[in-house]
Parts: sequence; structure tokens; C-alpha cells
Amino acid sequence: MDQSEDVWLTRQELANRLKLPVKTLAIWASKGTGPRFAKIGRFVRYRAADVAAWESEQFTSAA
Repeated sequence: MDQSEDVWLTRQELANRLKLPVKTLAIWASKGTGPRFAKIGRFVRYRAADVAAWESEQFTSAA
């Protein structure tokens, strides 16, 4: 198992990583867009491996 699968990020940590407001991530989550996340109790957590996969999908090819 890849060790990155064991790393979980808070919404604040992910916002810092992406240089976005935390509120943007909350809006994306409510719309069902953005990186996959888990609700653990009342806490939202993002698995680093899922974030990396989502980030890779964000690249667009220039037309």
C-alpha cells in the first residue's frame, strides 16, 4: 500500500495546498465537485492519494 493513502488532509490543509479559500472547498463539496472526501463524524477529510488523482484530472489540453 502506498503511504500517501494513509495521509489525510483537513479542509484547511487542502485549501492551503491549493491556495483557495476554505469556503470554495465547502461549495465544491455541496455541489459534488472537487476532490473526493470522507465525513468522519462531523469532520471532512481528504485522502492525499485522492487529492493527487483529482489534481491530475484538472489539466486541460490546449486546443
